[in-house]
Amino acid sequence: MARRAARPDAKNANDTRARALRAAGALFSEHGFDEVTMAEIAERAGVARATVFNQFQSKHALVEAITEEVLSVYRDMLDQVLADEVTPAPDLLRSLFEEMGRGIEFDRRFFRGVFREIAKLQLGLDEGGPGQRANEANHGRLLRIIRRGQERGELNRTFAPEALATACTSLVNGTITHWLYEDASDPLAPRMAAAAEVLLGAVELATPSRTRAPRPQLLRSQPVAALAFLAEQEEPHADRG
Repeated sequence: MARRAARPDAKNANDTRARALRAAGALFSEHGFDEVTMAEIAERAGVARATVFNQFQSKHALVEAITEEVLSVYRDMLDQVLADEVTPAPDLLRSLFEEMGRGIEFDRRFFRGVFREIAKLQLGLDEGGPGQRANEANHGRLLRIIRRGQERGELNRTFAPEALATACTSLVNGTITHWLYEDASDPLAPRMAAAAEVLLGAVELATPSRTRAPRPQLLRSQPVAALAFLAEQEEPHADRG
């Protein structure tokens, strides 16, 4: 009886997947999502084209994986916000908006492609995939942040938490999308800061002797731009594309 072939080493498979993601991220940054082929990704990663297809059945699947990685960075930021039991919710939300802006400024061309995929998730055009599940989980985290702020008397309870979370997401996506696709004449982070004030101007509650807290340390050191699949990039490319 012939011996069953040994299963591929899981670590090697994970390493190959990571190399393909890094190579794809670098190429997407240089040329845009639409112009890059799987063969070019394989060549940059130093593996056979068939190996890339073993990890990702199509270019679309690879793009979905990168989008999921970006959403996981946002998830980590939300988790850090939830872990901060001291800083008022409005200041945490301000920090969240600005840090997202700084991260996306890292590479405008790359994030153009990513946000095209995120828009599909928001519109329900890519149902059932890991990206949709990650997006829904992130929305749940944002909802918890807003509810906590309302319970502590930091955010107005006139508005339902779900309505505020949806408004927050719409402001974030609208501000980022406008910068990515229409007007990048100035940095994104200040625009995101202004968008945060649009939201908070209507819902932040003044409390006695409360002063604006400095940006929380937990977000100041957050490596938003240092996404794993862009590790090959040495300098930011906000002016590309």
